[in-house]
This record gives sequence, C-alpha cells and structure tokens, in this order.
Amino acid sequence: MRWEGVYVAGTGSWLPEPVPAESAVQDGRYDPEQAAADDLVSVRVASEETAPPDMAVEAAVTALKRSGLDAHDVELLVHTGIWFQGVEMWPAASYVAGHALGRHVPAFGMRQECNASLGALEVAARHVQSGPPTAAAMVTTADRFGEPMIQRWSSEPGFVYGDGATAMLLSRRGGFARLLSTVTGADNSLEAVVRGEGFAPRPTNEPLDLAGRVEHFIRTSSGGFRMATERVSAVVREVVATVLTEAGTDLNGIARVVVPASGRSRMDWQVRQMLGIDMAKSTWDFARQAGHLGAGDQFAGFDHLVETGQVRKGDKVLLVGGGSGFSCTCAVVQMTEEPEWAQTDVRAEAS
Repeated sequence: MRWEGVYVAGTGSWLPEPVPAESAVQDGRYDPEQAAADDLVSVRVASEETAPPDMAVEAAVTALKRSGLDAHDVELLVHTGIWFQGVEMWPAASYVAGHALGRHVPAFGMRQECNASLGALEVAARHVQSGPPTAAAMVTTADRFGEPMIQRWSSEPGFVYGDGATAMLLSRRGGFARLLSTVTGADNSLEAVVRGEGFAPRPTNEPLDLAGRVEHFIRTSSGGFRMATERVSAVVREVVATVLTEAGTDLNGIARVVVPASGRSRMDWQVRQMLGIDMAKSTWDFARQAGHLGAGDQFAGFDHLVETGQVRKGDKVLLVGGGSGFSCTCAVVQMTEEPEWAQTDVRAEAS
C-alpha cells in the first residue's frame, strides 16, 4: 500500500553492552566453525535484572523526545517481541505505554515472530493515515534472550540472539522521513518448519531447540528444507517487488537496505543472492556487532543509519522483514531531512 501523509517522526534504540563472539567460542558456547561462517564481532547482552518492557520504555522515550511531539499526541502503541517479556499472561504493551506515554494511550501486543515490528508498522500506519491531522502512533520492540532457556549462541544456526529494544513513532504532522509504502505477504504452510513434533498441553522447562524442530520438518515433509527455502524466497521477492512499485522506485533507487540480522553467510544469501543488492548497501557492519534483535532488527538498523548520518535527505531505505509462519512485511522510507540528533561528524566521514 502507498501511504500519503505518514511520517517517521522519531526513532530510538536501547542496546546493552556488547559481548565479543570470540569469548563465547573460547568458553565453548559458540561452535568455532559456525562462528567462522557467521563472522560476528559481538552481540548485545543485557543483565538478568533488565526486563524487556523497561528496555522498550527507554527506546520509546528516546523516539518521543527526538520527535518533538507530546505524549498526549500519541493515540496508539503497539508492542512486539518474540520471547518472554518478564511476566506470564500480562499485557507488556500496557506497561510500555503507561511508562513511556501515559495511562491514556491504548496499547496492544503483536506477535508474528521476527516480522512483528514491520507488521505492526503497517497497522500503525493505517491508524495514522485514517486519523485526524494530529494523529500519531508508536511501535516498540524488546527482547532479552535469557539463558539457559535460549542458547544464545547455538539455538538457531546462522543467527545469534542479541538483546535490545527499539521504537518508531509515526505522525501525520511531519517528521524526518516519509513512509512511502508497505506490503505484506505470507505462506502460512511454512509454520510447520518450526512447529516441531506437535502441541504440548503446557509450557515446558526445556531449552528452546529450533534446530531440532527444523530437522523434524526436514525428516517428515515431502519437499524438505529446499522447498521451504524456495517458498520463503518467492514470498520475499514478490513483496519486495510490490513495495518498490508502490513507492514509485526500483532497487537502483534504494540507497540502503535493512534485513533481519544474521551471520555473514545468511546475510549474504538474503541481501546479495535473494534480493540482488550489494552487501555494501546493507547494515551488515551494524548487525555483526549487535546480533539478531528478534523483531527489532529493522528499526535498530534504520535508527543506526540515521543516527550515524549514513542516509541523507532524499535517500530511500528499504526495510525487509520476515518471520516464522511465514510472513514478510517490507517498507520503503524516504528521508525528508537530516535530524538534529544525527551525528554530523560521522555523517561527514561517511561521505
């Protein structure tokens, strides 16, 4: 869908200190061969005392402050995450909205694995475009991947999970970037890839074993992993082509692309082989120092590009999402100005 009058007014990220990948190799938590293929420098790891909703509040407050809007201007908050938010059967979204914006803001949680942030962005954009001239909506993400339930360095080959939170604030009043288009596609048959052997009557205390679930799918499905990969690629390519058309551009008109953060081999497949984009246009340098932030990769990557001055007025950025299920949401955003909070010294170096 092409959007009119929907702007990115503010972005924010909260990222803890990085932990070197080499240290995980040395203490036996990260397979050396996998580490070599991933080529990661570090991932962000939060303390056990840090709850994801509090991380999201920090990111949301940053986005709100940068936007220049008042909390009372925000009419909706959608909070996303892919892992435990600190309390079972509890509305984390209401906590984030209450602490970042106020008790008056309607808040909803959205779960669609690693595609949740861009899926929520599309929902928020509909709210903003259909609202009054002052309409604004916030999307937040947050995850802390606590061990031993998640083996950060080995739960899913090619992905190392990093902790962090992000936020993006949309507004009809204006902003430093304009949302040109969003498109969502899906192939729901692919939920079986990570379903595993079947349903359980209650949560287990066993560590997450995504690799085992994928292996079960490969053993029991007729088409195997190759079929699943081909279907994923087909959905992503169709969504990317459509979102670019809706934005009135093509890949040559895209200055930078942000995709789910993974190791180098997977990142290369996503960017160069599947999308046909040079890796230099991606946020690989940021991703290899942060890790896979669950649903937050796209917002964090875009925030990094803006904050470090790597995108200029007029530049178009393609955000590519993808989450188990399978769903893919893509967005095209165009810079309308270079915000004051961008690091102008880094901008000069990037030129």
